[in-house]
Amino acid sequence: MATPPARLIPLLEQFDRARERLGNRMTGPFVDSGNGTGVEAPVMTDEEYLWEPVPGCWSVRRRSAGPGPAATQLAGTGEWGRDTTSPPHPSPPPFTTLAWRLSHLTELLTLRADHTAGGHTLTRDDQRVVGDAAGAIAAFEAGAAAWRAALLGVDDAALDTVGYSTYPHGSDPEDPFIDIVWWVNQELLHHGAEIALLRDLYRARAQGA
Repeated sequence: MATPPARLIPLLEQFDRARERLGNRMTGPFVDSGNGTGVEAPVMTDEEYLWEPVPGCWSVRRRSAGPGPAATQLAGTGEWGRDTTSPPHPSPPPFTTLAWRLSHLTELLTLRADHTAGGHTLTRDDQRVVGDAAGAIAAFEAGAAAWRAALLGVDDAALDTVGYSTYPHGSDPEDPFIDIVWWVNQELLHHGAEIALLRDLYRARAQGA
């Protein structure tokens, strides 16, 4: 395997670290607190995955139940879908559950991998939405692995190529690919932090019950 371009290596290392921490945060038994201390992280349950901490949440739902509050459709394919609506989206945006955020992140990784090194054909309608925690974690890991494999196939020239990724739901067709790599890392970091916070809130809720 060819050595990744030097400019890509720190971004790959950042991606790997963020992916590992989020994976450990969802499956445990421990996650690194940041200073090398292990903090207990029990495996996510289905109840926690679908927990709606405030009224009017957007989440993932069985298609038979229809979209949630302020949503007009369920994105994806399969028995479950993710709450969404055609633009313009509600303002302020609805609060989204852990399930919604993880599904969104998985879709982003999976589709961008396809539009970088795959068939350049996958759409949101092709993305299977998962209704259970274990299945959602597995789908995230598969999407993250596909995106990383796509990155390992690029050379230095590709990093500067505008539109190297043809992902249709972002700025990919207008930006150099290295900017897209950076952006995906930011998506993983900030959605990973949101998921970690929701896990903390769910645990605190259970302790206070």
